[in-house]
Amino acid sequence: MTSPFAHDDGCPFEMFARHPRPELTGTVLRIVGYRERARRPGVQREPASLVVPLIVSFGEPFRIGLGRQPSPEDRYGSFAAGLFAGPVLIESLGASHCLQIDFTPLGARRFFGLPMRELTDRMVSLDAALGNAGIRLRERLGNLRCWDQRFDLAERFVLDRIARMAAPPRQLVEGYRWIEAAGGQIKVEKLAEHVGWSRKHLVNRFMSEVGVGPKTVARLARFGRALATAQRSPSLAALAADCGYSDQAHMTREFQALSGLPPTALISRATAR
Repeated sequence: MTSPFAHDDGCPFEMFARHPRPELTGTVLRIVGYRERARRPGVQREPASLVVPLIVSFGEPFRIGLGRQPSPEDRYGSFAAGLFAGPVLIESLGASHCLQIDFTPLGARRFFGLPMRELTDRMVSLDAALGNAGIRLRERLGNLRCWDQRFDLAERFVLDRIARMAAPPRQLVEGYRWIEAAGGQIKVEKLAEHVGWSRKHLVNRFMSEVGVGPKTVARLARFGRALATAQRSPSLAALAADCGYSDQAHMTREFQALSGLPPTALISRATAR
């Protein structure tokens, strides 16, 4: 069943989320339904993450800028977005209505059936990413009015599609999971040795299949761990040391680069959500 984030008369939006079924573990992180009701403009700032989203829109498009303020021409309705090592600014006019599937990078590689470098640092329209199948999915989802039914359809679509696609190489999956488990605190040379590939081959395969190199994956994993554990840390200096930054100044630079905000501001913002 879905779980509501906000769904009362005084809230300007409604949001429901579903944890994907067990068969999608490692492929899909979550599925979200979102609808704005206030019809007033708003701006979101999303920090960099190891998430590849697919957005199927039933309402007004978003304006999206990668690392910058979006322009009126930066309009996106239904689309997929690859990894981007920086903040994403999203503007809405207050009538957005969409379903979002958040993939892991390797899950996205299998689902889309194309090298993820083709989506890195960019948004790609739904029809360009999935062809006629994407157009039909949007129509079928749009004809449903219940979020549970939409989520059921989305899960079936993903499962049917990945069943026909080849799984990523074992070494790539193992290497990616090792980076995640280490919270990004791992040397590329050690990673290559662990999976049995040369350093050059490892970097090339990550660039092609994940969309960024293993060093960037580690950087994003470390940043994600810092955000997830910040509230339990006694100080920023302790947080920096625990997450593998050379010092607090290094962590501050990374937070600024990956989110556009210093640690204190970003942590306060995440807590308030």
